[in-house]
Amino acid sequence: MKTLQIKTVKRDDFGKKAAKSVRREGMIPCVLYGGDATESFSVSAKDVKPLIYTPNSYIVELEIDGKVEKAVMRDVQFHPVREEILHIDFYRVLEGKPVAITVPVRLTGNAEGVKVGGKLVLSTRKLTISGMLDKLPDELVVDVTPLQVGHTIFVGDLKFDGLKFLTPATTAVCAVRVTRASRGAAAQE
Repeated sequence: MKTLQIKTVKRDDFGKKAAKSVRREGMIPCVLYGGDATESFSVSAKDVKPLIYTPNSYIVELEIDGKVEKAVMRDVQFHPVREEILHIDFYRVLEGKPVAITVPVRLTGNAEGVKVGGKLVLSTRKLTISGMLDKLPDELVVDVTPLQVGHTIFVGDLKFDGLKFLTPATTAVCAVRVTRASRGAAAQE
């Protein structure tokens, strides 16, 4: 899994007033949860852009007081009007414990149903998985070659070594929908 390094500034003041003063300086207040201690810090808005405005998922290496902490981003709060980032929550990655993270889905292959006029539809762009840090993929690659018209691939149909899906098994990942062209091809047979 890809990693991203972010430099932080330790925060000692808490509350609404302190968070507003941090935002006025062009920084974003953040909290790191997990493990034995909760850490409060702030990061530059420019430094977190590659983490937030991307379809990819990253393990984040936060440098807090000279110590590097591995974490995953859990929650981002945006201003409702200006779309400015107000707050970010991170969870610490602990050695020997599984990590829960959302990973993008990439479809490969040419579906059989598309060849006869169906339309391939990606229903879920990201899936939440859990696994050890060294087993986490950058993306989940799903082969759609055997998919016929009217058939769907669900999360429960996917199997990846060392990964557990936290997204419900009944969630549709992709499907080949019936179109007029596929109905016409079926009627001619």
